[in-house]
Amino acid sequence: MLRGLLGKKLGMTQIFSKEGELVPVTIVQVGPCQVLELIEEPKRKVKLGFSPIKEHRSTKPVLGYFKKIGVAPMRYIREIEASDEEKYEVGQEIRADFFKAGDFIDITGTSIGKGFQGGMKRWHWSGGPGGHGSMHHRRVGSIGASADPSRTFRGFNMPGQMGNKRATIQGLRVMDVDIENNFILVKGGVPGHKNAFLTIKRSKKKAFRSLDEVQEVVVRKINPMKQSKAKAGKKKKGK
Repeated sequence: MLRGLLGKKLGMTQIFSKEGELVPVTIVQVGPCQVLELIEEPKRKVKLGFSPIKEHRSTKPVLGYFKKIGVAPMRYIREIEASDEEKYEVGQEIRADFFKAGDFIDITGTSIGKGFQGGMKRWHWSGGPGGHGSMHHRRVGSIGASADPSRTFRGFNMPGQMGNKRATIQGLRVMDVDIENNFILVKGGVPGHKNAFLTIKRSKKKAFRSLDEVQEVVVRKINPMKQSKAKAGKKKKGK
């Protein structure tokens, strides 16, 4: 079985759960994806294509590849892991009904680029003294010794490019699936700007759990010794 599909982030909104709770969700267009190639070695994978484009917007080598397999040119192409249980054919279309409400998924995309940023915004530094005489309100400060080791250690948190990196958010939950429009509603935020391309895979760490399932409330036992000490402390303060 195929582990995931390709999609596009459309934006965020909010819905109400069956319990009446307000849930922030991201609208993700999933598919339709077309099977472009079946890869058997070294590991079985399926090459998928998403978002058709006009021929003149593609390069000649890429256009030749698509003409060879008889599929319209695609903008976003990725290889997805697949098991041997199900067989796929080149040109086959896979839609949003691949997922169902209650699935846990991992979404990979490119985070929003924020340009060159200082250390306080990039690494959440607390900053220097706030007095007028201080010249280090938002500066870096010392980054190493002079004679020994005479260099800055690798990995030191410094100002620089922020965002615009490949990011994966794990354990997101599918709240609803719109089969007609190929939309899924994912609880929480996902990487990337509006209309950013995403790779959506089923989670390996979390199994499917129905939205109707009610989790049991675990009642923790209170240690009587700790409780008595807390009461004794309150009495002393009262005196």
